[in-house]
Amino acid sequence: MLYPLKFTPILKERLWGGTKLKDRFNKPSESDITGESWELSGVPGDVSVVAEGPLANRNLNDLIEMYGADLLGQSVLDRFGKDFPILIKFIDAKQDLSIQLHPNDALAKERHNSFGKTEMWYVMDADPGAQLIVGFNRDVSKEEYQESLEKGTLLDLLNYEDVASGSTFFINTGKIHAIGAGVLLAEIQQTSDVTYRVYDFDRRDKEGNLRELHTELALDAMDFTKKDDFKVSYPTAKNETNTMVQCPYFNTNYLELDAEVTYGPAANFRIYMCVDGAATISNQEGVATLVKGETVLMPASSDFVKIETKGCKLLEVTV
Repeated sequence: MLYPLKFTPILKERLWGGTKLKDRFNKPSESDITGESWELSGVPGDVSVVAEGPLANRNLNDLIEMYGADLLGQSVLDRFGKDFPILIKFIDAKQDLSIQLHPNDALAKERHNSFGKTEMWYVMDADPGAQLIVGFNRDVSKEEYQESLEKGTLLDLLNYEDVASGSTFFINTGKIHAIGAGVLLAEIQQTSDVTYRVYDFDRRDKEGNLRELHTELALDAMDFTKKDDFKVSYPTAKNETNTMVQCPYFNTNYLELDAEVTYGPAANFRIYMCVDGAATISNQEGVATLVKGETVLMPASSDFVKIETKGCKLLEVTV
């Protein structure tokens, strides 16, 4: 029964969102401000539901209850229990996102009974001149940072990065950051929805209200030092597994394929995000099609994973 599993996207309207998720990836949205498509989520209240096949309409938590280690892998079950450890998204930033950061595991557990939020970004497309904010442009003190918030000069302290298709960034907890306008990206992160927003350009929501800021919570969670630890360089050899990110929470590989490949069994589940082209992906229980902007979960019980394509780029995510 554990065939390649595709899930119904969970679409999120955001003040800064646009229409690229609908226009380019055919996400089922009628909104002009769809900012996020949650592709695979175990976040309470937003648990992914299987889109097709015999397990259609079952949610991810149901599958974990039913199949346990056959779905996740025994080491994942031992480490995380029945909590799915990864949240997979596509993000369309028509406008700049708020300046924000995420707490580490200890703070998130203490304050929110949640995982922390370590994440990575793979830029799929970027308008000319598009940028990301990642970290400070120099070491700052807590007092200097607070003064910049009061004076409205925070942007002068931040580090801006130009981006293009394929640019990849690793965002560890505590690092101040923001996705800039005109960026379409894939995001891989710990299962968490805890964000500390520190500056939002004084924007108002559709009711005319300023969005909540988390100024005090952010102070204890923030890393005020300048660190050049966020740009990810990775090989791009065709029809090979190219390592991008390895961290305690997830491992991500880049696959650029133009021929059939078959991978043997693995100890844990594998996730494939299609960031360009199209493919079919199968195991001993079934087959799924995968086009740009789609995601599939391959169960740990897969005896093999076969990918057939005339050309695609995939992100392979494991734990």
